[in-house]
Amino acid sequence: MGYGDRLKKLRDKRNLSQQQLADALNINRSTYARYELGQTQPDFDTLKKIASFYDVSIDYLIKGENPSAKSNLPELTEKDEKDIAKKMESILEEMDSNTALAFDGEPMDEETKELVRAAIESNLRLAKQIAKKKFTPKKYKDENKHQG
Repeated sequence: MGYGDRLKKLRDKRNLSQQQLADALNINRSTYARYELGQTQPDFDTLKKIASFYDVSIDYLIKGENPSAKSNLPELTEKDEKDIAKKMESILEEMDSNTALAFDGEPMDEETKELVRAAIESNLRLAKQIAKKKFTPKKYKDENKHQG
């Protein structure tokens, strides 16, 4: 199932028309229809709006990952968020340097770059959460269970 199919499925679950969703996202209905048909991909800001509207992850929209698959992972702290932001800044600086991003020998357009950036950030978050879960000592896990 591609991202267009997931968009249609999410919209159908809410019994919304393409026009109603396009209005909610502040885009043209024909633009939204092309997303569902898989003819074009939403830019990063639109992806964020769609994910927020449906309360799913951008990963779910793009890759079809189970939206609740991460629910058993630990929450990220403010320090974790700062670490991720710092790492993203470093990666983006590298991406924007003279070594222009290319796919299949062709330079990437801005929309594709945004999707790559979103995927990298999402994967950094997931990696951080998995590492926290894997490397948190058992005694701290038990303390957190008693606090929640």
